Amino acid sequence: MDRPAYSAEDEREYLARGWWRDEDTLWHWLRARASSETPAVVSSAGTLTRRELHDRVLRVAEGLRRKGIEKGDVVAIQLPNTPAFLILHLAIARLGAVMCTVHMPYRGAEIETILAHSGAKLLLTSAYPLSELEAPQPLAIDHPAPDSRDPFLLLYTSGTTASPKGVPHAYRTMLGNSRLGAQEKKLTAESRVLCPAPFSHLYGLYSLHCAWSVGACTCLLPAFKPDELAIAVEKYKPTALWSGPAHVAACRNAGLFDKHDWSSLKLAIVSGSMAPPPLVRYFADKLPGAAITQLWGMTELQAALYTRPGDGIEAASASAGRPSPGTQVRVSDEGELQVKGPLTFSGYYRNDEANRTAFTADGWFRSGDLAEQKGKYFAITGRIKDVINRGGVKFNPADVEALLDSHPQILQSAIVPMPDAVLGEKACAFITVKPGAQAPTLEGLVQYLLSKDIAKNKLPERLVVIPEMPLTPTRKIIKGRLRIP
Repeated sequence: MDRPAYSAEDEREYLARGWWRDEDTLWHWLRARASSETPAVVSSAGTLTRRELHDRVLRVAEGLRRKGIEKGDVVAIQLPNTPAFLILHLAIARLGAVMCTVHMPYRGAEIETILAHSGAKLLLTSAYPLSELEAPQPLAIDHPAPDSRDPFLLLYTSGTTASPKGVPHAYRTMLGNSRLGAQEKKLTAESRVLCPAPFSHLYGLYSLHCAWSVGACTCLLPAFKPDELAIAVEKYKPTALWSGPAHVAACRNAGLFDKHDWSSLKLAIVSGSMAPPPLVRYFADKLPGAAITQLWGMTELQAALYTRPGDGIEAASASAGRPSPGTQVRVSDEGELQVKGPLTFSGYYRNDEANRTAFTADGWFRSGDLAEQKGKYFAITGRIKDVINRGGVKFNPADVEALLDSHPQILQSAIVPMPDAVLGEKACAFITVKPGAQAPTLEGLVQYLLSKDIAKNKLPERLVVIPEMPLTPTRKIIKGRLRIP
């Protein structure tokens, strides 16, 4: 797997400014605190100190070595957010191998595609107990250490199996971004970080890496359920929460912010999909002692934009934030958000077709997201492919979806274009209904939207009620799977 291709000039600048450091490897971070008896991980299985974590990682690394895993080999993992995931992530990194995550819902063809495309030498799941992999002795102390330029992660974007988009990341692109992000978020060794998003996704990994960069404790929730998240917050008393709009909305709908103690939180991040401003403000009202921030990133970039704890709720509710340290951001004439800097990957793994359109001629990554700049902040307004062309007038349905999501009878909504013989495209609204509520009619929704001063050309012209939305592992709606009957 090739190392990222940055120019010599870029490399010198990124190192000189501290955006990259030779010390930014997981092994260096783990070894630096190897003798500490402070908690590294808390979960339903108990507490692991930093010394215990370090020792188990080296025994598992030796077990992997005995199975033939060497530097550069790809090891695939399909595990929930458990201590086993953390230990394997660190052990694979210690060997200089590359971890490839497989989302928990994936089965059959999706797994086979990832394994074949990545060339994974080994697949580890919950069916293989970690204890069977641990060797009696640790990895030899003189085993070669990883280099910050080495690749250590191969992540696959959510999508079809027809043309896999594997994203390789070197230590310095991802860990440099995490280290700087932890500083911007004011995390310290006394922080306790909880993330209900899966570690198989970059957002979950970002929470781990931010915590590890400062020696913070990681609190584990194996899989998201609203009540279990609330109980975990109450039990583990995290100071920082990595969450998504769907997590917040689910806890709100279940009344969990009033039933449980969330007062330990000093920071809460909302990311993973566009967050409706009313939901962010609601979150802030329920967590008066926490700084609510918003973040925008992608598998290809990690964290490119975010608000800081001191930016205030108006910035956090109305924007995805301002650029992370070292990150350059611009909005093209077409409204697309484009990114460049030390956090970007250098190209998809074994996918020349995707690489031909991933970057502009002058080297900026094309995110596919639409954005507006508001002073020093950037607001995400939708996806390029979601734009509806109704009779030559194009519009993005994101603001309509946000209003539909605030409807008292609607749980989730998504608007997709549907073919029309006269106008080319019209808007079709898919909705799921809140438990116990009656499905609204199309006429009722139209009147509701008109009362909110939505332009008539943006009104949905068909309504489809479905039992549940197709979701990615991070609970984004997969619009491509919504079929108009």
